[in-house]
Amino acid sequence: MITYNMEKKSSGINLINIIINKLITPKLITVFQKITILLNLVSFAFVVSQPLFYILAMSEAQKSLRPSSYVELRNLLDKKLQVNLRIVYYTTIFSNLLLILVSMYVQSTVLLVTSIIAMGSLIADMILLFKGNIPVNKAIQTWTPENFPPDWKNYRNKWFFYYHRRQVVDIIGFFSLLAGAVFG
Repeated sequence: MITYNMEKKSSGINLINIIINKLITPKLITVFQKITILLNLVSFAFVVSQPLFYILAMSEAQKSLRPSSYVELRNLLDKKLQVNLRIVYYTTIFSNLLLILVSMYVQSTVLLVTSIIAMGSLIADMILLFKGNIPVNKAIQTWTPENFPPDWKNYRNKWFFYYHRRQVVDIIGFFSLLAGAVFG
């Protein structure tokens, strides 16, 4: 029969709490908070860089392409971005969750609200991505520059319909994080 010594367990937990309280100083928490904000801003910058590039040039450039060039470009981009964007999104989600937890711990209401807005933006972006852009991408992946449907522009327009909405939510999320970093 195994006996359980509550007193030993209780003293062990107290020792752990004493060690944690000695190691986790207010200065360490402040540094960790700043690192978390920086990590989140950098990872979210990768998310928002694509929408900003599309605003600057890529949207109009793609809309000006001949069908064969458009198909080739979309397929090349999609192939390269499938893996890279997963890493970017996973990193951003993780760093944003971490920022939410840190904001709750340090009781920074502004930082907490802005990081929750950013997380909401990421979730909205992913819903639009899975509902709209990925199905269109999968259809376009079946095309070749020599073989595409006569209504290819409808697919392109549908892709941009969803993507433009993703741009808006990504930019809102990023500016929310910036506001939290500055005013939080």
